Amino acid sequence: TMKESQVITVTLLLSYIVLIIRGEELQNISQRENTSQGLTNQEINKTIQVEDGDAYDCIDINMQPAFNHPLLKAHKIQLKPSAFPVGMDVEYPFISSISEARLPTAECPRGTIPILRNNKQDNTAIQNTSAVSTSQQQEAAGVKYWDDIYGTQAMINIYEPMVKHQWDLSGSWVQIENGPGRGDAIGAGSWVSPSFSGDNFARFHISWNDEVLNKSCTDHGCPGFMQVSNAVVLGGRIQPVSVYNGRQYGIQVLIFKDPKTKNWWLVYGEQNIAIGYWPSSQFRYMKEMASFAMWGGYVQGPTATEDSPQMGSGHFASEGFGRAAFIRDIQIVNENNRRVIPNAVKAHPGSSSPSKYSYDGYGFNSNGMHVYYGGPGGYS
Repeated sequence: TMKESQVITVTLLLSYIVLIIRGEELQNISQRENTSQGLTNQEINKTIQVEDGDAYDCIDINMQPAFNHPLLKAHKIQLKPSAFPVGMDVEYPFISSISEARLPTAECPRGTIPILRNNKQDNTAIQNTSAVSTSQQQEAAGVKYWDDIYGTQAMINIYEPMVKHQWDLSGSWVQIENGPGRGDAIGAGSWVSPSFSGDNFARFHISWNDEVLNKSCTDHGCPGFMQVSNAVVLGGRIQPVSVYNGRQYGIQVLIFKDPKTKNWWLVYGEQNIAIGYWPSSQFRYMKEMASFAMWGGYVQGPTATEDSPQMGSGHFASEGFGRAAFIRDIQIVNENNRRVIPNAVKAHPGSSSPSKYSYDGYGFNSNGMHVYYGGPGGYS
């Protein structure tokens, strides 16, 4: 009945708020470090400067930061997945109404990987991040999902939302988790984060929780992610971005557990470009599978709840295609390494603060699950 539906909706929203108060909404940003810190001249094969001001260092694949992890010093690199998840017979997701955005790339020599040297970054701000992170506020809107999860694929609509303060972050994100409290978590997507990147551009990032190091990690800021691509740059700009009431762009991201090695792979686009992987040996709760997934948007910062930045396009979800941000073609990977449509019973759309951020258009089609999300936050 309508009354029962309203009770369920209120219950879901209350559960969002409780999770945020407990600090368990998203575990992906705690400490962040300059990705090029610690590299020596002997390790840098080549440096590339690009038009937008970013610089990339090409370093030997066997000398990348991941090998500094205490559990990965003797790790043998897996250059490609043993098997990609078997796909569904679906329509091509990038129909004429939306185009595939480009991930940041560099032309590093074979046998090397690019690491962002972000000279624009405020090193003082980076050093102070750990102190600020203890008082982070957070809001989120999208879909939560509980099940046995061996991976997820989704297409993320890319915008550049406005953020009010240096420490604000606004993300369009997919994430999988397992374990109590901080637990284990892996995420990927787009951030606008002035304190991290020194600008207000949408940039491609990954993050994960590391229990051994006792912190949350981003890109190559701390060891744990083993990159194999000599082209894709973690932390670089995503271009083009969507325009309100104009052309729409998105990126397709796939995270899945390798059925043989148990490593968690990160793959981009319709061409299945393998960027790299998280060795499963560093995880306590995600050696076999994840138990939770989140798809949508979130904002974070010392005043993100009190003085909120934009999320998604900066417009409410009810405005629909071309005006509101979305995540669509959402699939999960099951224990048989097959991509399947999520179970509707186990999916819960919602918003932590409906007056600032909303969700709409939630549903399913032959390509998977989809939802619009976002809003103006504290912007009028």
